[in-house]
Amino acid sequence: MTTSLRVAISGAAGRMGIALIRALATHPTLELVAAGIRPGSQTLARSQFEHAGVSYANDMVFEKPAELFERADAIIDFSAPEHAIGLAGLAALNKKILVTGTTGLNSAQKEALIRAGEKTRVVWSANMSVGVNLLMALVEHAAGKLGNETDIEIVEMHHKHKVDAPSGTALALGEAAARGRGVNLHDVSVRSRDGHTGARHPGDIGFATLRGGDVIGDHTVLFASTGERLELSHKASSRDIFARGALVAADWVSKKPNGFYTMRDVVKF
Repeated sequence: MTTSLRVAISGAAGRMGIALIRALATHPTLELVAAGIRPGSQTLARSQFEHAGVSYANDMVFEKPAELFERADAIIDFSAPEHAIGLAGLAALNKKILVTGTTGLNSAQKEALIRAGEKTRVVWSANMSVGVNLLMALVEHAAGKLGNETDIEIVEMHHKHKVDAPSGTALALGEAAARGRGVNLHDVSVRSRDGHTGARHPGDIGFATLRGGDVIGDHTVLFASTGERLELSHKASSRDIFARGALVAADWVSKKPNGFYTMRDVVKF
């Protein structure tokens, strides 16, 4: 008999939270046991759940993050960096699994997730999609093969409500390209161009950010050289791909020792 992994969703009334609840409803080995919402948002959360056609029990909804860790073996979170780091501390304290797809983390916040992995199991990724993680592997390989004479530009577009730019996925793609070239992204990253910027510097990795409408996530990495251009793209048409990836990660890491993992570890590219 298969034992279910008890899962709590942080930010359950958000777009990703609702997608995760839907995905959990049919998962064979993961069981939803708790849903975390913002303090004072019970009525709003109930309305959002009902509008989305999501079923839940009143005794499963909690406002305090600590209550999620009392009931679940694993917490899945797509939230703001400060909230994710708070959850990481609770995960380490309670020896519970944390899977987080939070973007916009600074270096100190990433380090906090890594430290939490010393006491429990943590999976973090700027993008939980299996397809995007395959794209990252392809970008790294292509960057290494094509060399510095090929210009690299990363173009991303998201919905108008997204607050961080460039997206965490765009930056992760930039990191993949930089790894392929054996350089530090920080040293070659160009985040914006405006006015008389002069000629493009050899070896730069450029970023262009677009925002509008309800675009879930489009990412393209362009390798441009004289006479030809290679484009590697991923376009998300549903948040369900991120939810499914997060559930794959939770199931996978439940069988692993303590440590800090990424989706590259989960999908084994």
